[in-house]
Amino acid sequence: MKVSKERRLARKKRQSRVRKKVVGIADRPRLCVFRSSRHIYAQIVEDASGKTLAAASTVAEGVNDSVKYSGNVEAAKVVGKKIAEKALANDIKQVVFDRNGFLYHGRVKALADAAREAGLTF
Repeated sequence: MKVSKERRLARKKRQSRVRKKVVGIADRPRLCVFRSSRHIYAQIVEDASGKTLAAASTVAEGVNDSVKYSGNVEAAKVVGKKIAEKALANDIKQVVFDRNGFLYHGRVKALADAAREAGLTF
């Protein structure tokens, strides 16, 4: 239990360091990613008003039906594609990527690459 608490605190430190620099404004909102062991979540947030403009996750109905297991790279690619589709539907073309203290590797990278391929710019 002690190790997981230390890991959680280390991620919070990394998250606060990144959040100082990465701010979502109206022209370029923030694409925030959270991953757990079973799921991955992405949302586009405008920090000035504190509103979530678009969200997608492996828990959502459209994504949950199309993936066999929701904690792998393939599921992250589907979520990245889905968040890009929702963003483009809301006329959001550019975002600032917030990896939320997680390493840019594996599922986080797969989500970002899929969002780029689907038309988001960051």
